[in-house]
Amino acid sequence: MGREPIEDSDAFVTEVCWHYYVNEMTQADVARHMGVTRLRVNQAIQRAKSLGFVKIQIESPFLPRVELQENLKEALGLQRVVVGPANEANYDYHKSVGAALAALLAERLTVGGWTSLGVSWGLTLDAAIRKLTRQSHPDLEVVSILGGTAKGSTLNSFGIASGFANVLGASFSVLTAPIYLSEGIDRELFLSQYALKEHFEKFKSLDAVLLTCSNVSEKSFLVEHGLPHELTPEALIEAGAIGDVLGQFLDRDGGSVSEAVDNRTVGMPLDQVLSVPEKIMAAAGPHKVEIIKAACKRGLVDTLVTDDVTARLLLEDNSVQSSAAE
Repeated sequence: MGREPIEDSDAFVTEVCWHYYVNEMTQADVARHMGVTRLRVNQAIQRAKSLGFVKIQIESPFLPRVELQENLKEALGLQRVVVGPANEANYDYHKSVGAALAALLAERLTVGGWTSLGVSWGLTLDAAIRKLTRQSHPDLEVVSILGGTAKGSTLNSFGIASGFANVLGASFSVLTAPIYLSEGIDRELFLSQYALKEHFEKFKSLDAVLLTCSNVSEKSFLVEHGLPHELTPEALIEAGAIGDVLGQFLDRDGGSVSEAVDNRTVGMPLDQVLSVPEKIMAAAGPHKVEIIKAACKRGLVDTLVTDDVTARLLLEDNSVQSSAAE
């Protein structure tokens, strides 16, 4: 049998070797754990040997990142963590995570068998689109799962859904509605419109979702441009909000802080997100540490894509809280 079409990166090869040699998993176990074929695992091990990665110990410049991923995965109770190296001298928390997410998507679309992919929106997902190579997935539908704003067209609901669909050779469906309903509008009546009702039905059969999050500050595009004028950041913070996922604000334990705000949000309810088979969150930046942890506590994340700066902060924060609890 010939080699599979994906050229494995050194980072992928190192991760395979970590599980095979350090965690003492079988090749079949590694394949299941990483969502790839056993052939690809075997080829990665052979490539590692030929490159000199595997001797008595694993020697690779990617090893510290693999250790960071494994430690963070255990700390947050996740299935997978992907850590991209950040440029700390010129820090941009969107670009490195976007590149890491693009690499992950290329892999998962090859082996995951997805036919329906739900997408939020934002700068990180826009960065991922720019890093993806053109592909062909005619059986895949990209479904937007959050309403949009009047600003930020390329990183908004339409721009992200159509952008992913264009580069992936897929179809797309856009949620043509605002993020928040005006006061006094009945949500159930609004969503009973045929086009919206049909779109929301698609949420029930998603194979995976791409989520983002942010805190309650001027760094959040949603807070700056998407909140209703009568809903202030100060009021949200006073209610215990530390950030949002899909426009729904959470406290430190992952609980919703305002049923009234949730009921005005036009998007996929967080409780429905829980039932999606693959939940991928792409987020980085010191200001997002608390909301990332809250989203993980809520069960909204299976796979976290972040950068090494944020990963270290998450581990430090987790260590401090663990020490305080003792």
